[in-house]
Amino acid sequence: MNTDELFDLKGKVAVVTGGGDGIGKGSCRILAAAGASVVVSDLNLEKAQIVADEIKAEGGTAVACECNALKEEDLNALIDFTVKTFGTVNILVNNAGLGGGGRENPYNIDRKYVERIYAINVIAPWQLSKLAAPYMKESGYGSIVNITSMSSINNSPSMAIYGSSKAALNHMASNLAYDYGQWGIRVNCVGPGATRTAALSTVLTPEIEARMLAHTPIHRLGEVSDIAGAVLYFAAPVSQWVSGQVLMVNGGGVQTLD
Repeated sequence: MNTDELFDLKGKVAVVTGGGDGIGKGSCRILAAAGASVVVSDLNLEKAQIVADEIKAEGGTAVACECNALKEEDLNALIDFTVKTFGTVNILVNNAGLGGGGRENPYNIDRKYVERIYAINVIAPWQLSKLAAPYMKESGYGSIVNITSMSSINNSPSMAIYGSSKAALNHMASNLAYDYGQWGIRVNCVGPGATRTAALSTVLTPEIEARMLAHTPIHRLGEVSDIAGAVLYFAAPVSQWVSGQVLMVNGGGVQTLD
């Protein structure tokens, strides 16, 4: 197998949740560039359609699908739409998520908030994996990539719910790797460090960036392309004997604040 074949996704079908911007958008574009037909799923259909149109303008294949990952019926509809459109599902990128940003003071959040965060960060990836796995088994190719977080292994103030939900996502993936491995389906996680996205920009200041970089040997913040490259690695044949793993993409450090 030559290097081109190791990253060749021609004939494969990928579903990316939260694909309308940030890491989700980057994942959609790199998977399409590798040859996959991509379903760009997002709560905001207009954003998803813009990404799909950009991919098609670059010669790729993509369609947009509106999906609220908090709704069970929307998750079912997403997989149904994908199969009706492209015939199967080979790659699932569970990127949609909520929480974090150091906003979870335990005295200011309630049970409803906790249930909402776990619903989208843990239950939605579990449900989509369950729905997609039979098609992956039937097609003979399957890769599930969960977007986790450095928060899943860090200890930080006001991050207990988000961090623990991402830790649960990691552990769920390592266990599902056993359940689905018998069908040749791989389940892995990509853990972004501090990455320049619209979400990070809401809390990032020059002071905070400097404090983050003090813990980062490769002395810059991450770019979406850094994370998308790791997603491609797990989605492509190059990682066909890699499963149950969590890959932190973080410049060799931890972007925590002293």
